[in-house]
Amino acid sequence: MLKVTSVRALATRVGAENLGVLETSGLQAALLIAALLALSVVLRTMALGGSFWIDEGISVGIAHHSLSAIPNVLHQDGAPPLYYLLLHLWMGVFGDSERATHALSLLFSSACVPLAYWVGRPLFSRAVGLVAATLAALDPYLTYYGQETRMYTLAACLSFVVTGATIRAIILRRRRWLPVLALSIDLVALTHNWGLFLAIGLGVATVVAARDRLRWDGVLVAIGAGVIYAPWIPTLLKQAAHTGAPWTTSPNLHALVLAPGAVLAGDGPLMAFAVAGCIGLAAVVRGGGPQATTVRLLAVATAVAILVAWTGSQFTPAWTGRYLGVVAGPLLLLAAVGFVKVGRPGLISFILVLFLWGGFSVKDEKSNAKALARAVAPVLRPGDLILTTHPEQTPVLRYYFGPDYRYLTTLGPVADPRVMDWRDALKRLRVATPAADLALLAQIPAGQRFAVITPVFRDYHAWDAPWTKLVYTTSNRWLNAIAADRRFERVTVVRSDEIALKKNYWKPLQAFIFVRSSSIRGAARGNTSR
Repeated sequence: MLKVTSVRALATRVGAENLGVLETSGLQAALLIAALLALSVVLRTMALGGSFWIDEGISVGIAHHSLSAIPNVLHQDGAPPLYYLLLHLWMGVFGDSERATHALSLLFSSACVPLAYWVGRPLFSRAVGLVAATLAALDPYLTYYGQETRMYTLAACLSFVVTGATIRAIILRRRRWLPVLALSIDLVALTHNWGLFLAIGLGVATVVAARDRLRWDGVLVAIGAGVIYAPWIPTLLKQAAHTGAPWTTSPNLHALVLAPGAVLAGDGPLMAFAVAGCIGLAAVVRGGGPQATTVRLLAVATAVAILVAWTGSQFTPAWTGRYLGVVAGPLLLLAAVGFVKVGRPGLISFILVLFLWGGFSVKDEKSNAKALARAVAPVLRPGDLILTTHPEQTPVLRYYFGPDYRYLTTLGPVADPRVMDWRDALKRLRVATPAADLALLAQIPAGQRFAVITPVFRDYHAWDAPWTKLVYTTSNRWLNAIAADRRFERVTVVRSDEIALKKNYWKPLQAFIFVRSSSIRGAARGNTSR
């Protein structure tokens, strides 16, 4: 009876008040955090064993190199080294299976829950900390990338550390946190290059939003972070000169305005925050004091980081929503502060966001590479050639087919099939012709088979960037050249029946199996090699 009365009393308080009802004791807060953490783990393990897609194959391939080799390997990739070094160590203990490697991302996404509380608690309140923890526990962004072998949840996790250290070191002037802030900024920048944009945002925000006497602490942090990061700068400059993201396009103004929705998982949650949350934040700013300084600082830092990323992508396209995990920490804290401070509208908006997020689930349909490899491998023999006309698919194909095959792409023979060499890749693919690959295929003994694996082209939106357009044209050129060459005969085609499987793969693959003819030695039906 007492329990029923307590539940009714709590319901009455929630209905009559606002999210301030979450202002509870330390023990109760700890229990709620534990419950949220358990819930997040349940939500983020439903597709833990899902198949790898392109980028995950690259992650595992890079991490299979030695610790000393990984920084040099990344000259070909364009990413910083921290995540791959951690993944290498993790795989050494738990293996390189999908479930094992996804578990590392799950660990980072789970850590965001207590970290969100830790960020919101010291300056604001337990209520803010608990709302931030709830957002971190249920955010579909962290749920999705918590089941993917990529660095995005590590970047998000470190962004919470950066946010918490900023509040303690800059706002609360606890100078012992200055080294933590400098180190955490470096760690997020060494996890993903967009971490540099967060660092720029924090620098600008400290100058604009913090008091004069606090700016010197910011200078000390900048110097410390710069000294730690300096050894990586030569590699970064080489990557900037020779790698990039030619598979994406320059973002428009619409992408800039809706950018926070990538982390808040949709335009609906973003609008709920924009309407209710921003009113609450405005009230905090009007109230003045350390809370107002914190809101201004984090808002400016987040806005500047996004704006710098967007502006840079106008010159060298590198824009995609998943990279915005670097601002997850400040963004979710601002959302929590806004929802709590606005009163009852904040409670309604908070419930609306959770409702919108409630329908999210991760499906195992990122790629059919695993299923394709299982279907194709029985018709090949060790040592056979696998040619892929989508070069960055090579590492994931190498993962599923294994080491017993030779790999070839439209860029030529692949020395290390666990890595995609992005160095000047767009320039190299533009001048490539099928002739060299045809010559290599012609050396195959009569009667031996080889596989040509190409994307299934069906959605032009997925193939409208400079690189992907070129992949489309070269795939057709290579396939037509091989089909027209009398030295090769097509045996069969392997595709996934997505309707029967009830899956909607992103950029699915198909395999054309050819055999080297024993009766004809000449080249052929038409001049399609150039």
